[in-house]
Amino acid sequence: MTWNALFLWAILFLVSLAINFVVIAIVMVKIPANYFSTHYKQDFRPHTSWLTRWGTLIAKNVAGLILFVLGIVMLIGPGQGILSILTGIILMDIPGKRPFEARLIKRPPVLAVINKLRTRYGKPPLELD
Repeated sequence: MTWNALFLWAILFLVSLAINFVVIAIVMVKIPANYFSTHYKQDFRPHTSWLTRWGTLIAKNVAGLILFVLGIVMLIGPGQGILSILTGIILMDIPGKRPFEARLIKRPPVLAVINKLRTRYGKPPLELD
């Protein structure tokens, strides 16, 4: 491996890390405070036409699938594979994802960082059961 190739891998790693952090921060700030509560009823884009709602839902799931697949590729190459996989799972609508997400979010260090980020942007802290 040459120094140029190593430098390219390092740049790809840093760029993918930055993109993942930005996407995760946006998602964590934008979700409702009760998203991880068992009382949360999901109604995606409720005040839009059915065409807009379905189009956005399909685009969100396709973006999640792309991030998931790229995360798997990044596990063997440069970048933050785990973060990309988790971001992809958050974006996709798949069975069993909510309990998995809640287990990750309920960890005290993770919850503290997310709530601090939400407070910085004027959002209430996450409500957990």
